Amino acid sequence: MSVTATATATATVDIVIPVYNEEAGLERSVRRLHAYLDERFPLTWTITIADNASTDRTWAVAGYLARRLPGVRAVHLDRKGRGRALRAAWLASPSPVLAYMDVDLSTDLDALLPLVAPLVSGHSDLAIGTRLAPDARVVRGPRRELISRTYNLLLKATLHNGFSDAQCGFKAVRRDVAETLLPLVEDEEWFFDTELLVVAERNGFRIHEVPVDWVDDPDSRVDVVRTATADLHGVWRMVRRITFGRISVDRPTAPPADVELAGQLARFASVGVVSTLLFAALVALLAGPLGLLVADLVALGVCSVANTAANRRLTFSLQGRAGRARQYAGGLALVALPVALTLLAVAGIELFGVGALWVRVTALAAASAAAAAGRFVALRRWVFRPRQKEFSCPSLST
Repeated sequence: MSVTATATATATVDIVIPVYNEEAGLERSVRRLHAYLDERFPLTWTITIADNASTDRTWAVAGYLARRLPGVRAVHLDRKGRGRALRAAWLASPSPVLAYMDVDLSTDLDALLPLVAPLVSGHSDLAIGTRLAPDARVVRGPRRELISRTYNLLLKATLHNGFSDAQCGFKAVRRDVAETLLPLVEDEEWFFDTELLVVAERNGFRIHEVPVDWVDDPDSRVDVVRTATADLHGVWRMVRRITFGRISVDRPTAPPADVELAGQLARFASVGVVSTLLFAALVALLAGPLGLLVADLVALGVCSVANTAANRRLTFSLQGRAGRARQYAGGLALVALPVALTLLAVAGIELFGVGALWVRVTALAAASAAAAAGRFVALRRWVFRPRQKEFSCPSLST
């Protein structure tokens, strides 16, 4: 593999653009992406042009861009295959988050930060753009639309997958997850995406989906018939692998206790900030018609349910029904702690005759926040501590 690069510092996100015979539009697309990242993307980044055995001047253009534009590198493979190019570029990258997008930049670039943010935070393991979500806005011909929807329906019927759009050319994965999954991905061409997602989902990795705005490229070089045939073969191969159990990976070991605790604290704090703001807003909204005490109790009830659900899913990475009833009961039982503190705050407000609404709301919000530390310890050591017979998805935060 030949490499041309101008930047040596390790970036947070490495964005790979796999190309084959794209000399005509390559420079325009890379310069557009480079300008966007330079002006609007808040994380450090690298653009990697992965040329897989082009027969035109694509490699020459890629090398020129790598020499002229800071943060751009180019790699050349002697064998064709988009999956092969992605595999080589990702495994050679030191960046903690690895992404890729099609050279035509059909996906709106404003979706890039929502794509990679859950991977940077450690919340998710892979992220994909989806053109099939209700919030997505897609411009493409009826033929391509029919093919895409038929393909994804076929996947759901045969592989029972949960992700919605397998072939959108806009994906990202954490590097440690890629190193675990890629040895089990056999395809080197267009089915690479689907196979990666199926292997990830079957092994319990978390896949985040981002609705995208997407405009079809009328000059696409994809051979639809050949690609569809290869995809059908890939689906049949995956059915056989799943049937015979040849799809499991050794999950990475759990992170050290201090790393896991730090990640949980950060996520708990984020949930707590949102819960506290929601609590303050509800009290301010309801204090007039219901009175301060009733408004406080109603707000606490709403926020307790929402907070328990968010901490179960986000902070402690628990999914499924196993243990859910016990965990919700335990989480709601802990409402006694903020209730006690806020009742004391209400008593103090009345005792000192505080009349200003903003002071009263601030005092109650502060009392609620003070209960957070005790709640975190109780949630971690009691409520959301998995029991032996319960399934939990361990955090893979780095």
